[in-house]
Amino acid sequence: MSDSEEEIQERQLKIVLLGDGASGKTSLAIRFAQEAFGKQYKQTIGLDFFLKRITLPGNLNVTLQVWDIGGQTIGGKMLDKYIYGAQGVLLVYDITNSQSFENLEDWLNMVRKANEESDTQPAISLIGNKIDLEHMRTVKMEKHQRFCQENGLISQFVSAKTGDSNFQTSDLIVCTCRILRRIVRYKLHRVFLCFQRLAAEVLGIKLNKAEMEQSQHIVKAELVDYPQDEGPIRQETNQSKICSVQ
Repeated sequence: MSDSEEEIQERQLKIVLLGDGASGKTSLAIRFAQEAFGKQYKQTIGLDFFLKRITLPGNLNVTLQVWDIGGQTIGGKMLDKYIYGAQGVLLVYDITNSQSFENLEDWLNMVRKANEESDTQPAISLIGNKIDLEHMRTVKMEKHQRFCQENGLISQFVSAKTGDSNFQTSDLIVCTCRILRRIVRYKLHRVFLCFQRLAAEVLGIKLNKAEMEQSQHIVKAELVDYPQDEGPIRQETNQSKICSVQ
């Protein structure tokens, strides 16, 4: 096997989880990397790391380095360094917390700012979490879809409680057909598929509609009742009488 063939067989990707506190980022990361679901909410301070190895078509082994970034870091000086170099981003919000959706614009801008000197931007997937609480939804699906279309994001809905998902396949095709190339069929539970689809897009591997619509290995767990996070802490700046235009 040549050196180029060996390079194709082994890859490592940096995947970053972003979004407000209590949106479910850590639950998704743990569900994906450790096949577990925590019953108690614990705020992520700074960031946590997870590693997971998956296999894509053509026996391509991919190690995903998952960076779970705390929701309070958006005003911090280290956020751009956490994001820099990521090939994929999962933007997570809580469908029952409208403020977590409104703050997505800030998170997305931070991703673009952190990579403004890079030749390419990371692939980004918008994750509407807690779909098991549909009766408590405050973010309309139309707003989710519009945000995806305006920003070229992959659209996904998941539940950290059940592991289930509702993928918007038509919007996915519109957003990613320019990138994805090959077809593959897998049977994976939905939280795993969030990460697997993002990795496939980064590497130019196409997942077909039938595979994305499969629902298998549903994870059941108790729903944790914790107070909604008030949103990310913004970085305070000193007031100035000087007006600057960028």
